Amino acid sequence: MNSMNEAILKNLETFIAFTRKRVGDPHLAEDLVQESLVKALGADRKPANDEESVAWFYRILRRSIIDLYRRRATRSRALEQFERDLAESPSPSDARVLCACFKRLLPAVPEAYRVLLEQIDLQGKEPGVVAEELGLTRNNLTVRLHRARRHLREALSRNCQACSKHGCLDCTCGEPGDGSLAG
Repeated sequence: MNSMNEAILKNLETFIAFTRKRVGDPHLAEDLVQESLVKALGADRKPANDEESVAWFYRILRRSIIDLYRRRATRSRALEQFERDLAESPSPSDARVLCACFKRLLPAVPEAYRVLLEQIDLQGKEPGVVAEELGLTRNNLTVRLHRARRHLREALSRNCQACSKHGCLDCTCGEPGDGSLAG
């Protein structure tokens, strides 16, 4: 073991106490000292004697503490920005309203398809769970769900006409027409 390593190890408890005083958390202090030891061991230029080694290691340790506070400040600013963005985002009542015609047209969807739409799209159940409950394979459920959505989309297109072509948002189509889903 060389002189620098011995000097640093001899003062290890002092380094930990120094760091603990600045960060307030004993576990974090030990982690920072360990991180600084790794930096010191990997350094290209190392001091020649014991006194220089201790001062040199304190500089590395101070930089590690400063980096910690910078990371915390960055996280804090990011969190504050996220909170501001969240507060400024529109509430569901302010958001564009999805056309409710599909609810009136849903009863006209064949029973086997309607169950899938209600459970997966409206209730948010996992498709795998629904497939198991209904005794279907995952592939069969996927095909049926695709067909069910197509039936509903066609009914919306017949009923809502222009509104459905723009995503059925802020719909102005009024009462549903015949809404038949034959096919």
